[in-house]
Amino acid sequence: MSTKHRITTALTATAVGVLAAATVGAGAAVAAPPAGAGTTDLRVATYNLSLNRNVAGQLVTDLRTTTNAQAKTVAEIIQRVNPDVVLLNEFDFVEGGLAADLFRENYLELSQGGADPVVYPYAFVAPSNTGIASGFDLNNNGATVTTPGAPGYGDDAFGFGAFPGQFGMAVLSKHPIDTDAVRTFQNFLWKDMPSALLPDDPSTAAPADWYSAEELDVFRLSSKSHWDVPIDVNGRTVHALVSHPTPPTFDGAEDRNGKRNHDEIRFWADYVTPGTTSRYISDDEGATGGLKPGESFVILGDQNADPLDGDSVDQAIDQLLDHPRITDPQPASAGAAEASVLQGGANLAHEGDPALDTADFNDNPAPGNLRADYVLPSKDLRVRDAGVFWPVQADPLSALTGVFPFPSSDHRLVWVDVKVRG
Repeated sequence: MSTKHRITTALTATAVGVLAAATVGAGAAVAAPPAGAGTTDLRVATYNLSLNRNVAGQLVTDLRTTTNAQAKTVAEIIQRVNPDVVLLNEFDFVEGGLAADLFRENYLELSQGGADPVVYPYAFVAPSNTGIASGFDLNNNGATVTTPGAPGYGDDAFGFGAFPGQFGMAVLSKHPIDTDAVRTFQNFLWKDMPSALLPDDPSTAAPADWYSAEELDVFRLSSKSHWDVPIDVNGRTVHALVSHPTPPTFDGAEDRNGKRNHDEIRFWADYVTPGTTSRYISDDEGATGGLKPGESFVILGDQNADPLDGDSVDQAIDQLLDHPRITDPQPASAGAAEASVLQGGANLAHEGDPALDTADFNDNPAPGNLRADYVLPSKDLRVRDAGVFWPVQADPLSALTGVFPFPSSDHRLVWVDVKVRG
């Protein structure tokens, strides 16, 4: 593994000897994972906690304190669900894992709102394509912007971001991470995916020509990155396959973001399919192929795609939901169903079950609330329970999710309990 991959495992004084269970309020109670032989019961979660900042370094400044209101709120949500493994989306990348350390030490390991602290001895962070200048005019507006923070810079970066690492990711775990076996795919080129949905400039007769040949020679598939993070669960490896595909919006008739979103999702569908389907994949160290038959995995992340509603390319998320190696536990909440009715607007025309929504988006005029965040285990991991932390308004804990402007995030934490065979 190259030196750019950062892993932090230090325990603070608060953490030593403490692996606390979460306390949960009445109506939104999330039961602790069921006890099993050893520690083979695993709660896995994904949470786009919107803890990104608009200026490089601001997240570290905020997390050096113990008083940042948003950080306290998202930390309390994590404490109350108490997952064993959690992916954080929209968590700015900071070299050396400093932001992840500070969030654990100053927020997760301190009680928030009366919830018990939660300790994650292991964390993994790595660079994100967001905010990395491409050197090209990727939005084809006639200007190439290469100065971080300048107007239009994000549209010409490899992934949208005002500075390198904005909207990054982090994996936190109570179980050891096999750092030597981590694979990252930050630099994998979109054009190297067979039958990629490369966007087309509708003003020309040539096919798939939104990006020039020179741009495609450097253009990366991942808007952030794709990581395969192996976790040792009592001697059994479970691969956390984590990513955060670009939203399928903020583009034009060429649908460059929608098509990229589709292929970012497809990457994992191919990766978990052994044989020729995944043979084209190469990681940042040059190793090729995907998972082997029988390997256990959980696909995690804000996929920015609803199976029935919203702006994603048709069947984008179905590539995972209908995959023969994947289980869709369909986590649900009463709070999401309630919000759909109370907020109305675009929600009234949705085809999907509102109880499955995980994101509270603008309802007037669109897109309304959507199912965007997923925890999808391999079929060998028996699902025991699943849910979305979205309390109904009568529950005091609904103050943690709230309504716009949100005290935490416009996304909700999604969790699934699985049984890992020893």
